[in-house]
Amino acid sequence: MLSAARAARCSVVYFRSISSSAMNKGYQQANVVVLPGHLADDFEDFCRSNPAPLPLLYRSQFGEISCPPLARSADIRTDISQYCVYEEGRLVKTVSSLQDYRSQPRAAPEQQAVHYDPCLNMVSFYLGCSFGFEGKLKKAGVPVRNVEQGKNVSMYRTGVSCIPAGIFSCPLVVTMRPVPVDMLDAATRVTHLNPLAHGAPIHIGDPALIGIEDLSRPDYGEQVDVQPGDVTVFWACGVTAIEAILSSKPSLAFSHSPGCMFLTDIPDSPSSSITPPSESMDPPCTKTNPELTPLCFQVSHKPLLYSVVSQAAVARVRKLETIIGEDPGQRGIKALFVQDELLRSCLALSHASSVAITTGFPTHYMHSPPDETDGPPGAIAMATMLLSLGKQVTMLTDRRALEMNQAIIDEAVRTGVLKSAIPLVTFEDSGPDSALHFLCHHGDSSKPRYDHLVAIERSGRAGDGNYYNMRGVNIKHLVDPIDNLFIAAKDIPGIMTTGIGDGGNELGMGKLKERVESLMPNGSLIACDVPADYAITAGVSNWGGYAVACGLYLLYTCPSHQRYLKKGLGPVRGTPQEQLQDWTANLPSVDKEETFLSTLVSFGIRSGKTGHLAMEVDGLTFHPTHSDIITRLLGETLGSTVQNA
Repeated sequence: MLSAARAARCSVVYFRSISSSAMNKGYQQANVVVLPGHLADDFEDFCRSNPAPLPLLYRSQFGEISCPPLARSADIRTDISQYCVYEEGRLVKTVSSLQDYRSQPRAAPEQQAVHYDPCLNMVSFYLGCSFGFEGKLKKAGVPVRNVEQGKNVSMYRTGVSCIPAGIFSCPLVVTMRPVPVDMLDAATRVTHLNPLAHGAPIHIGDPALIGIEDLSRPDYGEQVDVQPGDVTVFWACGVTAIEAILSSKPSLAFSHSPGCMFLTDIPDSPSSSITPPSESMDPPCTKTNPELTPLCFQVSHKPLLYSVVSQAAVARVRKLETIIGEDPGQRGIKALFVQDELLRSCLALSHASSVAITTGFPTHYMHSPPDETDGPPGAIAMATMLLSLGKQVTMLTDRRALEMNQAIIDEAVRTGVLKSAIPLVTFEDSGPDSALHFLCHHGDSSKPRYDHLVAIERSGRAGDGNYYNMRGVNIKHLVDPIDNLFIAAKDIPGIMTTGIGDGGNELGMGKLKERVESLMPNGSLIACDVPADYAITAGVSNWGGYAVACGLYLLYTCPSHQRYLKKGLGPVRGTPQEQLQDWTANLPSVDKEETFLSTLVSFGIRSGKTGHLAMEVDGLTFHPTHSDIITRLLGETLGSTVQNA
């Protein structure tokens, strides 16, 4: 028999069967799935493989109708206001009690339905629910739009596939709550502290990026109106379990009706918590360690995309940015510095799948080859880390340098500087749609070949259409119009761009054109006119490439960011040791960078500032200047316990 307090709470939920969200009354809630006993182990494995949508609070014993860790005197047959009944993977009815459930014999539909208690032959699963954090959002000042509008939360079937286990496989289901843009950090921080109520968001931004085509047509729940200034924020949802039932087609199964939750006896307060049923599930830390607090950063506006990364990882990337901003050559580059350009570029690259990198600054127009030693080392450092992270990488060069750069790439692979061979391509402007056809399959802007373009120490087009070195000499005759690709990318949804430079005349530095014109030597003449989405400045451009490689490592060893990239799917564990070793091996190192610089010198490539055919870049010798920067970047990247960042 129910206790009086519990009966009162359950009657409240029954009264508001449309949605438990608005009537939580301060107690944590749970999604419920009841399955035949022979499927229980598979479903538990499915929950462990997909912890964000299916945070397992309790698995009952065979035939157990109570759940002692969650609620005293509970009876799963009656404690939910509305149940869904599934037969052979089809929703056949909804009922208000499982005690009164009647089953129609399959072989003889004309026979009278049989009354029996199915729960005595089944296993119940209690899963965390996002309604459990709505009170915390409100307390933090974050408006909960579905509650304000008196509606059940919107739930959508996505194009993201859960990790299968046994017979269970299905698409991820998410809830959507509009959040004011200036409250994104607060909403992410609050929900991050509740991993057993689905935790932090798994997507922030354009719903189409996760396969949701129409927000006005939720698959479950009700449409919630987005207010001006709101961003659509998506959390993993326990209704994923219903999709698993529909796809696996068990002979008989039950669930809560979406929005009609099981109410626990556990107060919805920061001091209370639910202990997972098995330590092997490795639940994420919920302690309020400020270093682990996730922060949101916008990485794209077309389509709109935010990313999530821990405060600790942000601090380390900012230290990398400080290191590369040193200016031993006294070029005045600090005047162009904009904080977090490195971080935002790395975040965008972490979401990318196919990256094109271009470099080449033929400043020594009197020599053959005319190229300098700044640029290619940073490009190769980024390429090998991106390859290690599973990205597709293409190198883009001038036609005049194609044969030489192919030989340099081959040598980099042979000496172990570059992880593996990568395609090397050129671009020729043969008409108004050349850039579009180069960037997109069949010239279709909805099918881009690349989702990120990176230029490092690449000659940038000035406002008069020419290309200038720092001395103001026009070198246009040595430069292919790769700038056109960056210009075209601005109008192609899904392609981001990064420029890395140390003087303001490099491709992508157009984002900082006004500063370059007013603060850099010859700025009014040499300033690049073509912007990139992100403009990373460094004392030497190569250092920017090294920092991108290190920044990507920090992001991929940040659990908050990894969880976001994986949409909360996959076991909650640290990075596998073998994978971590591979990423570490593909970071830039003093030995690798010295080897590669030696390769460039052997091809006749000279130092940018002095023209020396020597082991130097921009007039600075490799030892001690460049080797010291690399050592410090690695120290910041590897010197802390990045697994806990």
